[in-house]
Amino acid sequence: MYTIYSIHDTMRVPPNELGGDLKKTILGIAQTEYDGLLDEDLGVVVATTEVENVGEGKVIPGDGAVYYDADLKMLIYKPEMHEVVEGFVSEITEFGAFIRTGPIECLIHVSQIMDDYINYDAKLPGFIGKETNKKLILNDHVLARIVTISLKGNVSSSKIGLTMRQEGLGKDGWDVIDAKTKKSKDKEKAAKSAKKEEKGGAKK
Repeated sequence: MYTIYSIHDTMRVPPNELGGDLKKTILGIAQTEYDGLLDEDLGVVVATTEVENVGEGKVIPGDGAVYYDADLKMLIYKPEMHEVVEGFVSEITEFGAFIRTGPIECLIHVSQIMDDYINYDAKLPGFIGKETNKKLILNDHVLARIVTISLKGNVSSSKIGLTMRQEGLGKDGWDVIDAKTKKSKDKEKAAKSAKKEEKGGAKK
């Protein structure tokens, strides 16, 4: 989930950056300092977007920089349990697929890709459903649900687990395949039921 978050901080502006547009200067410093950082409570700082207010500058003896109290606005991404997210397949391995959603790469374990028996094809590379013939390959756009969250230290050390086995989730177009598969199974079921009734009537 994306949210706009406001913080109050003291920003150090070095001597060589004094004299220009103060808000732009502080914004650039804040972006360098905060963008990409992960806080376990807040989430990932996607971007520092705005400097709202800047207080009077303070000088510390022996330091040529000026310190300004500033109100900063940030775009934060924090994954939530059971949240439905969209993204693109960024990597395929035998044990699952990695999905890039926002600033984080998430994993869909092979058991959570689809409600079907699947095979891994190293040539694609990708996964193919045995009954439905659904395919999942690199750069596919997908919808998935978050089932596990572990935010630790930084983005690369954090782990987000996804599933696509629930109705309405998965790759674009899978809903059409699911509808056709269900229709086909319903026809088979009806045909078997009709045969049983015929046999039962013949015995009488």
